[in-house]
Amino acid sequence: MLNWESYKKGYKYYLKMERSLSENSVEAYLDDINKLEAFITSTYSLSPKSVTLFHLQQFVKAINEIGLSATSQSRILSGIRSFYKYLILENEITDDPSSLLDFPKTMRKLPEVLNIQEIDKIMSFIDHSTNEGQRNRALLETLYGCGLRVTELVDLKISDLHFNDDYINVIGKGDKQRLVPIGGAAKRYITIYLEQIRSHIPVKKLHTDTLFLNRRGGKISRVMVFLIIKDLAEKAGIKKTISPHTFRHSFATHLVEGGADLRAIQEMLGHQSITTTEIYAHIDNYYLRDNIISFHPRNQ
Repeated sequence: MLNWESYKKGYKYYLKMERSLSENSVEAYLDDINKLEAFITSTYSLSPKSVTLFHLQQFVKAINEIGLSATSQSRILSGIRSFYKYLILENEITDDPSSLLDFPKTMRKLPEVLNIQEIDKIMSFIDHSTNEGQRNRALLETLYGCGLRVTELVDLKISDLHFNDDYINVIGKGDKQRLVPIGGAAKRYITIYLEQIRSHIPVKKLHTDTLFLNRRGGKISRVMVFLIIKDLAEKAGIKKTISPHTFRHSFATHLVEGGADLRAIQEMLGHQSITTTEIYAHIDNYYLRDNIISFHPRNQ
C-alpha cells in the first residue's frame, strides 16, 4: 500500500490549520506533491516514507528535462521540502530526504519602482472635483503610504483604522494580522473621503464596514484598482509597466533609501522571510550606483 492519499490529507490539514495558508496556497502545495507522487509511483512504486535523496534527484532531473524554468522548479522543490518537514513533525520519518536537495540557481528579478517625482505626478492627474477622484486619492495614498497588497487594500475596513494611534490593522496572506503605521497624507485623504464622499453613498448591507466602495455601494474590486492606476499612469506619461504592486515596491524602496531598518520593513510588508525583503536592499544598491555614476565629478 503506497498510501500517498492519507499523507496528503494530513499534510493539507497541516497547511490549513497549523500554517494558516490560504486555499490557493494549499492547492499549490498539494499540486507539487501530486507531481512528485506521479513520478515516484510510476517509476519506482514507492510510498512517501520510502523516498530517498536519490529518488528526489531523479525527479528534479525529470522536471528539468521537460523544460520547466528554474523558478518553477524551485517552487516545486520548496513544496516538497515542506511536505517532508511535515512528515518529520508527525514522526512518520526520522531522516528528511529533501534536506540535501540542491535547488536550481535563479536570477532574482528586481521589481519596477516609481521614484517620488513619478508618484507625485500620478497623484497630480487625479480629478479631485469628482467623488471617484477623491476616493482614488485616498486609495492610492493608502496603497503607497502603507505598502499594502491590492487585496489588503480592497479588504480594508473602517474598523481597521486607528488614526489616534497612527496605525491600521491589516489582514494579510493566510489571514495573518499585522499593524501598519499610517502617515499624515493617507490619514488626511481617507478622512476627506469618509466625511465628504463615502457618507453620501448608499452602502450595500454586506459592506457597511468596507472602507473603499464603488459607485454602487459595494466593495471596490482589485481589477478596478488596476484600471485606475493604468489610466493615471497613461495620463502622467509614465512608460514603466506598473500595477498596484508597484506602489508597494516603491514604498519599501523609498524606506530603504531613507535608511529604514530591513526588519522593520519586513514587519510592515508582512513578509514571512527577511530574504524576501532583502531584494529592496539590492534595489537601493542600484540606486546608489546610478547616483555615483551620474554625479561623481570623475564620471562627468
